Amino acid sequence: MIPKIHKQGANTYGLLNYLYGKGTKEEHVDPHLVASYDGSAPDPGRDEHATLTALQHILDQPLQLLDPDQRPPHHVWHCSVRAAPGDRTLSDVEWADIARRMVAATGIDPGDGAACRWAAVRHADDHVHIIATLVREDGRRPDHHRSGQRAQAEARRIEADYNLHRVAPGDGTAPKRPTSAEHHKADRQGRERAAREELRTAVRQAAAGVASEDEFFARLHAAGLLVRQRVAPSGDLLGYNVALPDDRNKDHEPIYYAGSALSADLSLPRIRERFTATSLDTEHEHPASSTRQKPSAPATARRSAAHATWTALLTVDHDGDGAAAARITATGEILDALSLTSASDTDTHRRLREAARTFERARFSHTRAEHQHAQALRQAARELVYSGPARGRGEDGATTAMLIDTLFFLVLSAGHWHAKRQHAQQAEAARQAADHLRAAYVGAAEAPIARLREQGREVIRRVSDWYAVQLRVVLPDLADTVLAEASWPALVATMAQVQQTGHDPRTLLAEAAEHRELDSASSVSDVLVWRLRRMADLAADPGTMHQRSGTGPAPVPQPSSPRSKPGVRR
Repeated sequence: MIPKIHKQGANTYGLLNYLYGKGTKEEHVDPHLVASYDGSAPDPGRDEHATLTALQHILDQPLQLLDPDQRPPHHVWHCSVRAAPGDRTLSDVEWADIARRMVAATGIDPGDGAACRWAAVRHADDHVHIIATLVREDGRRPDHHRSGQRAQAEARRIEADYNLHRVAPGDGTAPKRPTSAEHHKADRQGRERAAREELRTAVRQAAAGVASEDEFFARLHAAGLLVRQRVAPSGDLLGYNVALPDDRNKDHEPIYYAGSALSADLSLPRIRERFTATSLDTEHEHPASSTRQKPSAPATARRSAAHATWTALLTVDHDGDGAAAARITATGEILDALSLTSASDTDTHRRLREAARTFERARFSHTRAEHQHAQALRQAARELVYSGPARGRGEDGATTAMLIDTLFFLVLSAGHWHAKRQHAQQAEAARQAADHLRAAYVGAAEAPIARLREQGREVIRRVSDWYAVQLRVVLPDLADTVLAEASWPALVATMAQVQQTGHDPRTLLAEAAEHRELDSASSVSDVLVWRLRRMADLAADPGTMHQRSGTGPAPVPQPSSPRSKPGVRR
């Protein structure tokens, strides 16, 4: 249940005309009254003798109790109440009850017999609009202070009473949502999302790992956005506005949004906080002027990002709140950069894009981020951006899978951090982002894991159950689960390659499993594969490793190797 208190207005008839009209795209169906202040207000939707003017006069009648100079200039109160996606269709009787509860909770009609006059209009299955006049029957003004928060609290109770989808309570830190008019315009223009949302995504991607104002604005221009800078008379830069080239008003002028209007953390002062709190490698310049250093390969950047993400994963639960908030914010920058540079023709790209958009809500809370603690993550985001687009195959695809696997656990940890602090919306956003990452991983990992499984089956044929014995020694509680998984041969191949490079596979296996929980993994074997390959600095794609190193199949391990559980490296 999603209530929204709209901006107060001065034209009762105008709002009624919209509520009972066809809508901007003829989306209003059967507009009619479901409830009113006294249950007997005229309904222009279903009573052929009732008119909008008659309903307007009845609602505004309390204004006549006041002298003209005492009447509030904006006396029209407007609240819409929408069911959450997936909720069942409520009846008129149910919507009437919901409307009465909302006007009572917000102070419009507290039940004292002298309340404001109001009416609830339904013109769609999933929502109602409540219109009220902000003068009570006794001439006094209603106590509707903080009516938005009061409406949200009542919505949570309504959800419980009606067994509806439970919307996580907010804390006032979420970015502004597009208005209904912006959504309708996007539909008319054939856009997937409203212009405000497209701009917010583009600006976030431009800000991922950014280290200077010049670089930030260069990235905005490179993304194809129209940019205006706001400059003080002194010459100091105050802020910026951005627009989509094809989003125009009726005069065919670009519609600009201030960065702060897209999201509070995208204002210029808040972006400055990120790059003034850290000292990123500024050898990279924006693409138009980069001549100083060759960008790293996409696979190299992804491997570095996986290391930075793993380090953050090990520390986020033990950080102070300011440091943890900074790492969570920078995790969003990694997601932005990864979605920007992933192979655009794949389902993995689409899933990564949704993960980044969904995780946006998890980046905001009342905890002030101390950005100096997120330097490694922000540098990793920067390297991802400048490494350029990645292919969806080979080492690029495999290191993408490795990074997604680690990001999945970091995003889950961010959700746990928020949940412990009662940040309900942020925790839910992190959970949903993790679901998108889980789906993104499937596409990215399919090919390299398949190659590892084939290599592992060959190793198993040559070595029998030697690696299974080592697994039971090191991870007795997980052994049965791992041995039953489809990717157990991939883990065998990886352990053999770890041994071939001179590492003790049991030592690394113990360390890989000890630091973070594995209960959330769809495949424990897959998780251990990527952790071992990262820790031993193996190529993520086994075919790439053999091509690059010239090595053949892993040698047969010696069964006489020690079988006691090794000490764990720290």
